[in-house]
Parts: sequence; structure tokens; C-alpha cells
Amino acid sequence: MKPVKFSLIGGAGFRAQYYLRIAQALPERFQISGMVVRNESKGRDMEAKWGTATYRTLEQLLAIENPDFIVVSVSASESLDYLLKLNELGIPALLETPPAPDLRGLELLHDQLTLNGARVQVAEQYHFHPAQEARLALIQSGQLGKITETTVSISHLYHGVSLIRKMLGVTFEEVKIRAMRFESYWVQGPTRSGPPTADKRIPLQRDLAWLDFGDRLGIYDFTKDQHRSWVRSNHLSVRGERGEIFDNRVLIQQDSCAELQLELKRMNKGELENAEGYFLKGIICGERWVYENPFAPARLYDDEIAIASCLQKMADYTFGGPSFYSLEEASQDQYLGMMIEKAIQTGETITAMPQCWALTEEKKRRV
Repeated sequence: MKPVKFSLIGGAGFRAQYYLRIAQALPERFQISGMVVRNESKGRDMEAKWGTATYRTLEQLLAIENPDFIVVSVSASESLDYLLKLNELGIPALLETPPAPDLRGLELLHDQLTLNGARVQVAEQYHFHPAQEARLALIQSGQLGKITETTVSISHLYHGVSLIRKMLGVTFEEVKIRAMRFESYWVQGPTRSGPPTADKRIPLQRDLAWLDFGDRLGIYDFTKDQHRSWVRSNHLSVRGERGEIFDNRVLIQQDSCAELQLELKRMNKGELENAEGYFLKGIICGERWVYENPFAPARLYDDEIAIASCLQKMADYTFGGPSFYSLEEASQDQYLGMMIEKAIQTGETITAMPQCWALTEEKKRRV
């Protein structure tokens, strides 16, 4: 198979450079077909660094390039205009998160894109991380029974909400949200710019929210910049009728009343005397592979593996494959994230009702 060709809008940004690294590591799968970088100086820098043509406008890019789809990696407030243009041209788009900055923006996406059949997917990568894929595989195996609870302390707002929904198996149901914020101080750790350069304390905000779906409970727990910190840990647990996953530990009571204690174990190549190269092969639980890295032996870290999964699924979607994370799903996660923030600010229990995109998605599911 020849590699899929995609272009990038916003190619000089932090997120966009993930796609450049992935294409560089997997040239047999992905090929960059130009980038839109509005700033000419930054564009020249990107050309020198990545060896890929840049253009100042979408029109200039499309006059020369012929991508299979386009990754839109600009701010949420700027993305709608690009998505409307791409929809008019019939070009599928992979949109970076979040899809819009507020409820009105989410409604505009629904009215102007979803209802007009726009071919848009959203690059929400967290549920494609190897660890989350392994946990979801265990859930889908039925060994834990019906899932009733999850605690997600992985990333902020809509990212965390997306994991809560995936782990619980909920879609657009009504949910009651209570939340609080606890403030203290901690030492500043790494940021997007790199490791800390001075030992200093900064204000810390820890947000806790309880999402009550009636028969299922999601607990959101996130401290600002926790996912980059050297002194705070990520955590995810899932509880079902027959067992639980607590980070990498798996506890199950079988119907024979036999007790199982298992571990999610990463299997890496290139360790000790192994000479196959250094990469993640997959994750095992007992005797079963619950995740196998589809991009091995490329040397990608977990976030890059997850985004590469978005790219591969977008390629499949472009050529007739299934939706994998729709505008409707992304809108739901952004909406619930906003409702968590509202619950924090007001101190009230907020009831999040199904929105316009939920009704459309449910209708599609029934067809």
C-alpha cells in the first residue's frame, strides 16, 4: 500500500509537530503533503527543519498539493472557517481538540457541519494510549462484569471526560455533576518549554468532580500540569461487578469463585541482550496480549503512538472506514468539561442534559 498523504494547517504549532515526527518515523504509512504556516519566517524555519513545503494560505496549498485529508491544528476559535472551506471542497478533516471554545461554537459546528454531512473527525488520542487500549480490552472481554465506576486522573477536562465515558461505556446520557477545587502550592515541574530551570513553588489547583450517570459513576481528579509533573502521578481505576483495574493491577473473582490477581505488563524490545531495536511490543495480562503496538518497530513514545492511531484511523475513515471519534463525541466531552468548570465555580450540582449533537448521533446509531 502506498502511504496516505495529509496536509497540516498550523504546522508550526506544538501539537502539529507530533504529526511531523510520526510521518518521519513511519514514511511507509504517512506522507506530509505541505503545511499552511501563515508566518513566512516560521514557515522557512519549518521547511529547513522538516524538508516539507509550506504555504501561507489554504488556497496556495491546494493549488499545488493533493492531500487525502487535512489536519487542522489551529486554535478552537479559528478552526470553523477552515472546516467550512474544507467541507465545501469535499476534503475530509482531522481536527485538533477541543472542537470549539464554548457552547455556541459547538452548536455552530453541529448546525453548519454535522447537519451538512461534513467529513470531520477529531484527534482525541487519550483512549488510544497503549495503557488505555489495554484497559478497554479487558473491559470488553467481560471479565470485570458490568462496569459501574471509574476514577480518571490523567489529563484535564475534555480529555479526562473522554476517558470517563469510554471506561463506563456511556455516550450522551443525562449526568449530574458535583465538583470542587482545592488550592495549595507545589514545586514547578516541566512545561511544554522543557524541564524546570529554577526551584520555585507555584499555586496548585486540584479539581475534583463526580459525574453521576444514575447507574454508573465517573470521578474526575486532575491537578494542573499533573501529566508533566515529576512529583505527581497519573492514576486510572475501573470497577466492575466481578473485579477492578487499579492502574496496572487487575483483580477478578471468577464465577467459579476462583480469585485472580494479574498485572498489566509492558513488553519492550531492546532491553538487556535483546537486539531487535528499542520499541514497545505490547501489553500482556496473565497469558493474554491485551494490546499489541500496531506501529512496531517504530520508536514512538505513547502519546505519539496514540496520535499515530488517530492518523491511521483517519486514513481508514477517508477511504470509507468507520467513524472513530466524531464531532458529536468531541462536542459532548468539551460540553461536560465546561459543565465541570461551571460546577466548580458555582458550587452547585449541575445537570448536563443531552444537546443537539447528541440527538443527531443517536439517530445515526439507530440507522
